[in-house]
Amino acid sequence: MRFKKSTLFLTVSAAILSAPAMALNIFVCEPEWKALLAVHAPEATIYSATTALQDPHYVQARPSLIAKMRQADMAMCSGAELEIGWLPMLQARSSNPAVQNNTQSMLYASEIVSMLDTHDHVDRSMGDIHAHGNPHVQFAANDMLQLSRVVAKRLGSIDPDNALAYQRNGEAFRENWRHKLVEWEQRAEPLRGMQVVSYHATYRYLFDWLKMGQVADLEPKPGISPTTAHLQSLTKLDPASFDAIIYSSHQNQRPANWLHQQTQKPVIQLPLTVSEGQSLDELYDGILDDLLDVLAQPAKR
Repeated sequence: MRFKKSTLFLTVSAAILSAPAMALNIFVCEPEWKALLAVHAPEATIYSATTALQDPHYVQARPSLIAKMRQADMAMCSGAELEIGWLPMLQARSSNPAVQNNTQSMLYASEIVSMLDTHDHVDRSMGDIHAHGNPHVQFAANDMLQLSRVVAKRLGSIDPDNALAYQRNGEAFRENWRHKLVEWEQRAEPLRGMQVVSYHATYRYLFDWLKMGQVADLEPKPGISPTTAHLQSLTKLDPASFDAIIYSSHQNQRPANWLHQQTQKPVIQLPLTVSEGQSLDELYDGILDDLLDVLAQPAKR
C-alpha cells in the first residue's frame, strides 16, 4: 500500500512538473492593446474592457470588469488619464497587486510613446484636456516599435519561462512593422499636406505621422458635444482651407453630415481601433484605404 502511494505521488508530481505553464491572463483597456499583446503572447487569454464602438473615456466600472481585473497577471491601457473615470476604481476594487500602478505588470502605452499636446496647466474651462498629452496613442505608428520592445520585456519579466518566445515574437512583429511603415508612408504620400475638420483630437497622432493637418474641430471644446452655434461657425471656414470632414465610428455622425450638407466637403468615417480579430497592421491598412479612396483615388491607382 505504501509502495502504491509513493508511485501515485511520483506520477502526479511528474505530471505537474511536465505540464506546460499556465497561459497568462491579461486585462487591457482598449482593443488595440489586445491586438498588440496577442502577437507577442499568442497563448495568453486577453480581455478588453471596451470594444471598437465604445468611447474609452466613458466606461462603467461593472462587477464583471472588476472580476476580470482581479484575475489578471498583467494589464495594459493607454494611460494619460484616458481611463481616469473608471480604471482607478477597477484597480482599487480588484485588490490585485499585479494591476496596480508602478509595477512591471501594469503597463501604460502613453509612458512609452512620444506624447503630443502636453500641457503645463489645465482647467475645466478648457474642456476635456489631458495634461499629460493626447491619449489616443494607438495611431502613433513609429512608436509601435518601442512599445513592442517594452511589451516583450514586461511579458518576460512576468513569465520568465517563456521570455525567449516573447522576445522572438516581438522581433517578428517589429520586422513586419518596419516593412509596413515603409509601405504605408509611400502609399500615403498623396495625403501629405491635406487639411481636415475632425471630431475631437482622436486622430492627432495619425495626422502628425501622415503630415496632414486638422484646421478645426466639430467640438467647440475637447469633450464638449458639437453645438448648433459652433457648427454654424464652421460654415464660415474658407472652403479652400480643408479637404474633408473626419469622424470616428464611435462618434455621432450627424454633426459631420450636417457640415457636409453646408460645405459639400466629403465625409470620412474612420475606425477608432481594431475590430474583433483584426490586427494592428490591418487597422492601418484599412484607414489608409479609407483616406485614399476619398482624398487621392487617382494617385492611389
